Amino acid sequence: MTPPVRVGLHVSIAGSLAAAARKAHELGASTFQIFSASPRMWRAAGADPDDIARLKQLRARYDLRPLVVHGNYLINLAAADRVVRDKSVAAFREEAGRCAAIGAEYLVAHPGNYRGQSVAQAIRMFADSLEQATAGLAAGSLTLLLECTAGQGSALGSRLEELAELRRAAAGKTPLPVGYCLDTCHLLAAGYDIATEEGLEATLEQAQRWLGLESIPVLHANDSKAPLGSHRDRHEHIGKGHIGPQAFGRILRHPKLAGKAFILETPVEKEGDDLRNLRALKRLARRP
Repeated sequence: MTPPVRVGLHVSIAGSLAAAARKAHELGASTFQIFSASPRMWRAAGADPDDIARLKQLRARYDLRPLVVHGNYLINLAAADRVVRDKSVAAFREEAGRCAAIGAEYLVAHPGNYRGQSVAQAIRMFADSLEQATAGLAAGSLTLLLECTAGQGSALGSRLEELAELRRAAAGKTPLPVGYCLDTCHLLAAGYDIATEEGLEATLEQAQRWLGLESIPVLHANDSKAPLGSHRDRHEHIGKGHIGPQAFGRILRHPKLAGKAFILETPVEKEGDDLRNLRALKRLARRP
């Protein structure tokens, strides 16, 4: 039986964009995620046109879709500090431009950090910065996905209603469509009990209420080393953490999540971990 979801993983572009697509296929993925450049540097060169062409050919040949890009970790569009915010605006514009150039469908971004201001102020700052970063941008078919967070420190986005408010604030200010990416580890750490059947149903009801499930095309599939409500972002191998294999089976096979893309971001602590986690996810997606 074909799984009702597309399952993939984060792949390094250290060799090339095309090599990343080839590796995703060889591992058995039907979708994949990359960084478009170093995630810890403000500036980056554009991708090579020949490499982009090869990437697109391989994606078409192997039916690898969607292509998800995870945004630069340094970017904080909500920053109270003007210098950080200006750098973030420039870096986000470059990031979005690279995503459009390589034909990525989605750019996943952390909403930012509200340190030094109120949450309401930070949400307004995020929207204004996004407007500045994407003004006149030729974004192609790119959609921005705001990722839920674990709630550590002063990170925005640990509550679904806060994610919804971020999108409302950005409405009409950017040419990019805005949706969401839910991370299973982050959800659990933020207090959403997706490890139980009742908790999963309640979480999906809230996701529908605040976000709209149709606005969540991508989920990050990560087990959690930290327990429910810990507000600690610690990814674990599938089935080895506080979510567990039974819960992942319920999540992957849930009819409300049919057709979504599930992307692994689990640790690679020894050779073969990425393949083992991918196989575990595919097995749980199929198991009745």
